[in-house]
Amino acid sequence: MYPPVRPHARGVLEVGDGHRIAWEVSGNPRGKPVVVLHGGPGMGSLPVCRRHFDPETYRIVQFDQRGCGASTVPGCSSELAANTTWHLVSDMERLREYLEVERWQLFGWSWGTALALAYAQTHPRRVSELVLRGVFTARRRELDWLYRGGAGQLFPEEWERFLAPVPESEHDDPLAAYSKLVFGADPDTAERAALAWAGWEASICSLIPSPMARDEAADPDTAVRFARIAVHYFQHGAWLDEGQLIRDADTLAGIPGILVQGRYDAVCPPRTAYELHRAWPGSELVLLEGAGHSLWDPGILAELRDATDRFAAR
Repeated sequence: MYPPVRPHARGVLEVGDGHRIAWEVSGNPRGKPVVVLHGGPGMGSLPVCRRHFDPETYRIVQFDQRGCGASTVPGCSSELAANTTWHLVSDMERLREYLEVERWQLFGWSWGTALALAYAQTHPRRVSELVLRGVFTARRRELDWLYRGGAGQLFPEEWERFLAPVPESEHDDPLAAYSKLVFGADPDTAERAALAWAGWEASICSLIPSPMARDEAADPDTAVRFARIAVHYFQHGAWLDEGQLIRDADTLAGIPGILVQGRYDAVCPPRTAYELHRAWPGSELVLLEGAGHSLWDPGILAELRDATDRFAAR
């Protein structure tokens, strides 16, 4: 990775519905614009992601999506009612205009890849390239893999812990059960369920169990926020038609894209990246044999730097 770099500009942008988003810019103020789209939904920006880009070449934009990180709005009555994929696409466009960016590269991982595709298919003329890691498109089969026992075949002990808060009579649809739990009236029940939700993803994201991921998932406030936003999005299929992001991939023709995918990604299995690559003219799929979903799995960092370096000169 490139050496650490500090932001040279920060701010908060009002985006409507009582929401505001926190943003930062680092790297070269006159450099090639790139916007980083974090995972989740419900997580937040990571300082380490600045280091995927040559700071002498790139103008690196990061922001926390609605309800995430520094973009939380305590007491906002529309916190979730006005928090959808299409609100986030609109927020990105408002931020692009505010920062006076003509076109920018989209760099996303996990949920951020779905958001990148939704934005690029809506505003293709505003996108120079895409770099996507751990491709996710919110199709029913992808959600069923995560929350109806598919990944549980690989991680049976972790799956059992995930199901522990769910009444046995509701084991056939854990996502619906978790919606009742994390939004329930009892805060203790909601917290226990949220910690189990966050712990499930932290347990399966890396080929080798990550103590750092587990520690992050054990923070109650972070877990509750993450679980509520994630459940909210997935219960609604991210407000996408089934298969929409792959169905409409031909709108990306002419936009270069590199998909960096772990062969053994248990969160976002490689079939999705493969199908997107087949549907997206001119895209490139890099399938890493020794990697899963985590940024720290073998080969991921090198491939991401190679992708951003290759696009730097465009």
